Amino acid sequence: MAGFLRNIKSKFSEMFSDSDDGEVLSDGEKEYLELDTTASGEKSKVTVRPFTMEDFSDIKMILDVLREGSTIALVNIKPLKDKDVIELKRAINKLKKTSDAIGGDIAGFGDDFVVVTPGFAKVYRAAKQVQQPLQAAEIKVDDEA
Repeated sequence: MAGFLRNIKSKFSEMFSDSDDGEVLSDGEKEYLELDTTASGEKSKVTVRPFTMEDFSDIKMILDVLREGSTIALVNIKPLKDKDVIELKRAINKLKKTSDAIGGDIAGFGDDFVVVTPGFAKVYRAAKQVQQPLQAAEIKVDDEA
């Protein structure tokens, strides 16, 4: 029984060691495949790409680029806003759903632009400061002028 278990153990160890440690050549030496571990500069770059949304159908290209994951989209929504506000709302909702699905962020940028980011980026939002109205005592008037 011990010989049987030893035989099974040796078969399993041969099977796994050959596949993990490289291919065995005819002279008993193993051949290894060398991998290039340097990061490709092209893959790590982020693209900021402008888009103009003139029709609801223009959203398909924007969504495709966002799903690739390396592009920040700056979308000019003014032409669609001037043309059809209801279609604009549909497009913004579609952008928001896709942004949420990919873990990204979306924000208005002025009245005519929307920025949409993939999951690795976030839109900076400044905290709104409440300004106190100036009191009459705080205003200095130069009487000598």
